[in-house]
Amino acid sequence: MGRIVSNVRITNLLEKEAVITCDALVDTGAAYMVLPKAWKARMGKLNTVREIDCETATQEIIKGEVCGPVEIKMENFEPVYSEVLFLDMNPIDGVYEPLIGYIILEQSQVAVDMLGHRLVHVKKTDLK
Repeated sequence: MGRIVSNVRITNLLEKEAVITCDALVDTGAAYMVLPKAWKARMGKLNTVREIDCETATQEIIKGEVCGPVEIKMENFEPVYSEVLFLDMNPIDGVYEPLIGYIILEQSQVAVDMLGHRLVHVKKTDLK
């Protein structure tokens, strides 16, 4: 399977000048918008909503910090208002890899086109 990476802009709704723009891996196995804890100070003062246990792909359990409120805008899709999950991450060759999880995809009405290796707009929200 190929990798889908999207440009994303995350804005602190309490301090509009605190913005992070980055490329993030679309990960349908992740729930949240996941950012490295090393970037948390760049987001200004955010409310810590809760701390949660997270299971990584290697089945390691690590603590994460859910913070918000933020606006998340992926490429050409409508922005959504949500939370971000800050985790201790190890950069690869000095570069962090943020993740876009399924909650953000669903809120944004975005689906993964597996054949075209791209993100597509979902015209209807499923309420069933």
